[in-house]
Amino acid sequence: MFDELKVLTGNAHPALAKAVCEYLGKPLGRAEVFEFSNENIFVRILENIRQRDVFIIQPICSPVNKSIMELLIMMDAAKRASAGRITAVVPYYGYGRTDKKDQPRVPITARLMADLITVAGANRLLTVDLHAGQIQGFFNIPVDELTAMPILSRYFKDRELENPVVVATDIGISKKARDFAASLKAPLAIIEKRRLGNTDEAESLNIIGEVSGKTAVTFDDEVDTAGSLIAAVVALQGRGVKEIYSCCTHPVLSGQAMERVLGSPLKSVVVTDTIPVPENKRNNKIVVLSVASLLGEAIYRIHNGLSVGAMFEQELS
Repeated sequence: MFDELKVLTGNAHPALAKAVCEYLGKPLGRAEVFEFSNENIFVRILENIRQRDVFIIQPICSPVNKSIMELLIMMDAAKRASAGRITAVVPYYGYGRTDKKDQPRVPITARLMADLITVAGANRLLTVDLHAGQIQGFFNIPVDELTAMPILSRYFKDRELENPVVVATDIGISKKARDFAASLKAPLAIIEKRRLGNTDEAESLNIIGEVSGKTAVTFDDEVDTAGSLIAAVVALQGRGVKEIYSCCTHPVLSGQAMERVLGSPLKSVVVTDTIPVPENKRNNKIVVLSVASLLGEAIYRIHNGLSVGAMFEQELS
């Protein structure tokens, strides 16, 4: 067993790191992480972490490339400070959508990210709802993938929606959407879509399943520009859906996402705080649920050599 547990964070999401530490009943570790005028990032850990069990919380979110470099440099600093074990806690795994070669002469950036994190010094990865499950196999270190599904499911169970149907926004997310539908005791529908090249636009083609007269809850792992989401909403409206809600784990909300959500008939978009949602993106349609207790419990279990999977056996039973 490793010595005392230490939690550190960069600048990507300090509020989440503080909330995790509150759950654990431990202070957030002290560190300086800043950028010089020449854009070089400097890190100095301000307390002893020799032989400690170190967890570095840093989602790979906007500004994406700065968040990546902070994470890598923090891990290198911890490694050189003789940390006993280093766990990269990456609630949102950026570049996860580039997980395969689907065109000639393109990279597999999700694999590159795995290599960078490992070489920088991570002994294990803790993350939430990867875009593709095979990303776990890109790592040669242990990977614990948590899911926010029970948190999202609990929210909608408490709302007691009338005649709900869960709608997978594309075929790729249908397996997770099926599990989500089962937790709500609701049927599943799937939107078959075609993405238009490398743009953020998606053309919805067909809805598989019965949705007419029902309350739809769209399900996806992330909402980026909301192009796919709004296309799904339009398709559902055309099939006579009564009300439409949406949920996802990662609220990227880039580009015109907020304008699209506000101008849509969506009742609400329920997300988690794996990525910070700034005040200018918060409105009466965005509902933010916290994953701090989920991450905190996983960190506690990893540190004490307990099962992480058992968390979800209890939740989904």
